[in-house]
Amino acid sequence: MNSKIIQEFHEGRCLDAWKVFGAHFETGKEGGGVRFTVYAPAAVQVSVVGSFNDWNDEAAIMEKTENSGIWSVFVPGLREGDYYKYRITASDGTVRYKADPYAYYSEMRPGSASRLYDPHRNVWTDDAWMKQRTRNYDRPMSIYEVYAGGWKQYEGRTTYRRLQEELIPYVLEHGYTHIELMPLNEYPFDGSWGYQPSGYYAMTSRYGSPEEAAAFFNACHLAGIGIIMDFVPVHFVKDEFGLRQFDGSAVYEYPDERNAMTEWGTLYFDLWREEVRSFLMSAASFWLEVYHIDGIRVDAVSNMIYWGGNSDRGENEGAIYFMKRMNWLLHDRYPQVMLIAEDSSAFSKVTDDTVYGGLGFDYKWDLGWMNDTLRYYELDPVYRKWHHNKITFSMAYYYSERFMLTLSHDENVHGKKTMVDRMWGTYEDKFAQVKNLYAYMYAHPGKKLNFMGNELATFREFDEAKELDWFLLQYPRHDSFLRFFTDLNRLYQAHPCMWKYDFRWDYGFKWIDPDDAEHSVYSFYREDEEEYVLCILNMTPVMREDFAVSVPQGGWWKEILNTEQDIYNGCGTVNPQTLRSYREPCRGFTHRIKVRLAPFAGIWLHHRKGRKQHVQ
Repeated sequence: MNSKIIQEFHEGRCLDAWKVFGAHFETGKEGGGVRFTVYAPAAVQVSVVGSFNDWNDEAAIMEKTENSGIWSVFVPGLREGDYYKYRITASDGTVRYKADPYAYYSEMRPGSASRLYDPHRNVWTDDAWMKQRTRNYDRPMSIYEVYAGGWKQYEGRTTYRRLQEELIPYVLEHGYTHIELMPLNEYPFDGSWGYQPSGYYAMTSRYGSPEEAAAFFNACHLAGIGIIMDFVPVHFVKDEFGLRQFDGSAVYEYPDERNAMTEWGTLYFDLWREEVRSFLMSAASFWLEVYHIDGIRVDAVSNMIYWGGNSDRGENEGAIYFMKRMNWLLHDRYPQVMLIAEDSSAFSKVTDDTVYGGLGFDYKWDLGWMNDTLRYYELDPVYRKWHHNKITFSMAYYYSERFMLTLSHDENVHGKKTMVDRMWGTYEDKFAQVKNLYAYMYAHPGKKLNFMGNELATFREFDEAKELDWFLLQYPRHDSFLRFFTDLNRLYQAHPCMWKYDFRWDYGFKWIDPDDAEHSVYSFYREDEEEYVLCILNMTPVMREDFAVSVPQGGWWKEILNTEQDIYNGCGTVNPQTLRSYREPCRGFTHRIKVRLAPFAGIWLHHRKGRKQHVQ
């Protein structure tokens, strides 16, 4: 047993606990077998029972390492795929049969046994990708969020192999840079979508083997696609086979039930306890090292910052310290990996370096932008001029963190309606405005994330038991919307000014007119050393001919995107000719252009710097 890892485990600074705990194949001794090791400090007896010993309680009794709470035993002659559990006798004589907290693989639900698997035999050929990947601060990121079991189904289910064969080409075809997978850790209840985990190291068996999952990730990297995995260090299921009262005591949860119980009917991890910190930090490290994950999105950060997610109860200092330590250690070992916070609170310095008192994440979901934006688009346009600041407010705080703009699965469930259905108005109005919304989202600073189905303009909310409504592509309005989404992704990536300076407060973004509430028209531009892209948004159903907009430089401006192009099933009112500026000082700018703004149109205009200017 590795004494250094054990010491770090008890000190709460271990990233390698999975290399000691769990079930590990060993060769040489007695012809080879498996070493089982588990942490159960309050147990009086622990044994390994499984398919290899007919679940015999006495066949593989473990030995306890003195004063460490660690039990271990070597069992010869075992094979990959064998099932097992720990039989734990508590101090009060009660017996519990528990899945291995460090198992790499699990029995298919509703079964709950752990399975033997050697993750070291996964085959990787992605060295080139691993060497060149970064945290993408100055690179484009358009993330496709996926629930693996609900993207496409084949005879009622999907597999890692099917995802490799079909999801990768789809993501490439439609211009995404990354896939974010809702949790693939093992979990018992499908309706939790993986956010109520039972196995923190176990790749879910729903879609195949861990080896097949690794092959899918490897293929993503070979295709130039990054992989982000959702990670849930906040809470775990109460199922009897899991972590709850693991050895008859609160090994993983808070001992006080008032702190332990969550709003989801699960249990909070005791993030003040060093061994729990090591368990979770090592789990994050495991996914990064063993499965070559490029980013971890940490779920429900606000429920770690505050006791029970309630700021009135005060900050949970132990959990905050855990996040700082985890992020610092992970960044130290994996400097190219992204750490992303899903945080709905107003807590400051989430993406600041831990050296400066921050939590140490690379990105934070901008849930304020999401809420304000969707509420605005739900309004009748008659009333929008009185809510003009819902669109402008995001830039008042944007540079306080490194934000990621997200329209995620959370905004497509629980009666909230889908993106297109949340728009105000008639069927036609909804499509016009949702295109306007995405033209705005992709022009706004910040990396982008969209849930699967957003690109289809689906009207049905997410249901984990069903695949996406692919039949919608038989209808021109939905098919043309997918084309629009694809073109938007490609345009976004093709123009570095749209992402190169996402987080530079003094350069890269500027409002042209954020105050035109009377017309409900917004204008701003993005820039880098080579180009400008000007975004104009008409938030009303009013046609505006020869609408004057200031520009940052005189010359000729070319329309590169118009949400009302006929190829996107729009009204066809566009600006087909290059627009020539004229001299007229306004709002600090020296030149203006006149554009045609169709009802609910969102347009992008391009101007390359350094080219000879033609002005009058």
